[in-house]
Parts: sequence; structure tokens; C-alpha cells
Amino acid sequence: MIHETAQIHPSAVVEAGAILGANVTVGPFSYIGADVEIGEGTEIMSHVVVKGPTKIGRENRIFQFASIGEECQDLKYAGEPTRLEIGDRNTIRESVTMHRGTVQDNGITKVGNDNLFMINAHVAHDCVVGDRCIFANNATLAGHVTVGNHAIVGGMSAIHQFCTIGDHCMLGGGSIVVQDVPPYVMAQGNHCAPFGINVEGLKRRGFEKEEIKAIRAVYKALYRSGKTLAEVKPEIEALAKTHAAVQRFVDFFEQSTRGIIR
Repeated sequence: MIHETAQIHPSAVVEAGAILGANVTVGPFSYIGADVEIGEGTEIMSHVVVKGPTKIGRENRIFQFASIGEECQDLKYAGEPTRLEIGDRNTIRESVTMHRGTVQDNGITKVGNDNLFMINAHVAHDCVVGDRCIFANNATLAGHVTVGNHAIVGGMSAIHQFCTIGDHCMLGGGSIVVQDVPPYVMAQGNHCAPFGINVEGLKRRGFEKEEIKAIRAVYKALYRSGKTLAEVKPEIEALAKTHAAVQRFVDFFEQSTRGIIR
């Protein structure tokens, strides 16, 4: 079903069964598969390929040569009808690739709202990306990676499969991430190592001084005290009772499966 206000260039191919909402535009030589749903106001530039099952939300902008919803690069994939879901107001720049999930996980790759994916970024199968993240040029997520909200991943960085990147993290360019990165942390290197708290980012997002002070205290306990994570957990849990921002650390540690960067 194609809304009457959708604009499709004559050279574009939109397969029967695709759903295009109001004011969707599809540029020259783009391809939209049969199992694709595109929300109102989304703009598909020229030479874009969108396959499905894929659902794209409202007011996204997808630039030329992006490949969205292709089958994954996992050798176990055998053609199962897995999915890709993209939220609203994302900017997906040239040559970005986003693949559908696998049945070995939850069968879905999921991207939230208001994210920026710069040129040649890659979101592999079964990844989950939150809201308001920035992925610089050539940032690469392997399969099953989880990225929280407000995270920034520097150019040429690569994140190992099953890793988790916490809310408000900032990863410097060229980082190789093989373990989980706790919330609020700035990190860089090969292998990626912590070097502070993302203070400027927290200030821009309205964190109060006392919250930032508490987050600093957690960082010092984790990385400056010489203690193990098990030894500092009780201290962090106690701090979380009076500072809601610290609770993100507690929740993160409960869900971490690969251990945290050191």
C-alpha cells in the first residue's frame, strides 16, 4: 500500500506489498522490497536498497548507497524471516549497512530514535541501538552488540560481538572494544581503555553537579582504587540509593556478560 502523497521517482522500484506512509519520498534508482514498511515523512535518497522484513519509522533520512535490511553475514543464517526495525528521525548517511537479526538471538536488529550514522557505519545482526547516538565514519558493530542512549562511537572503531556500550559513553576514534563499557565512561585505544567521565556530555544533557560528582566517585572506585569490581559493588549500590544516576551502573553490572574494560 502506497499513500497517495508518497513521491516515487520513475526509475525507483517499489515491490508490491511494500507500505509507504504519507509524504514518503523515494529517489532515483532506489529499491524497496515487498516486506518493507516506511513511515510518514521518511526520505529515501537515490541508489538506496531496503529489503525486509524491515520497518522504518517516521521522518528518517537515508542517503545514497545505504543497504538497509539485507540478510546478515552470519554463516548460520538459512533464510529465516528475521527483522530490522528502525525508529524515528534517524539520519543514515552514505553506504551505511544495517542487517536483519538471526533466530539464534531474538530474530531482530533494532535501532531507536534520533541517531546519526555517518558514512560507512555498520550495524550487524541482532544489535540493539538506543536513542540519540552518534556513530562516526566507519564505526562498526559486530553481531549482538547493545548500545545505550546518548552514546558516541568514534570513527574507525570496532565493537566485538556481544559487547554492551552503556548510556552516555564516548569512544574515541580507532578504538577496539572487546569488553563492556560502563555508562558515562570515555574510553579509547586498542584494546579500549577508560580515561575519564564524559563530563561535558553530561552537562549538556542537564545532569546536576551532585549527580556528576557521584558518577565521578563511582569511576574512581572502579578504576583508581585498585579494587576488583566485586569489592566496589557494595559501595556503588549504597551510592545508588541516594543518586539515581548511579543506578545505571548497578543495572549495567547485572547485565554485563563480557566483563568491563580496564
